[in-house]
Amino acid sequence: MAIKPTRMQVTLDPQQHRRAAAKAEALGVSLGEYLRRVVAADLAETSDERGDISEIFGIGDSGGSDIARHKDRDLGDAIAADAGTARGEEP
Repeated sequence: MAIKPTRMQVTLDPQQHRRAAAKAEALGVSLGEYLRRVVAADLAETSDERGDISEIFGIGDSGGSDIARHKDRDLGDAIAADAGTARGEEP
């Protein structure tokens, strides 16, 4: 079953209309086709709300620190310091 396109009316100010029409002409398409492409491109950019995980790779790279190597010791130190503070001791 074919999807029936929905007709709509869009109001542009004269400068927007002139610039969009010129852009459509430069692309060799109608103004309507140009606007459909603009909408499709805009919606495609936001279709994957999860984003690209590769953007966070290396975000915390300190250039040599390896917190995982001493995590047990560091966690123990933090717990001991917190327990001492809870008893009123100086950290």
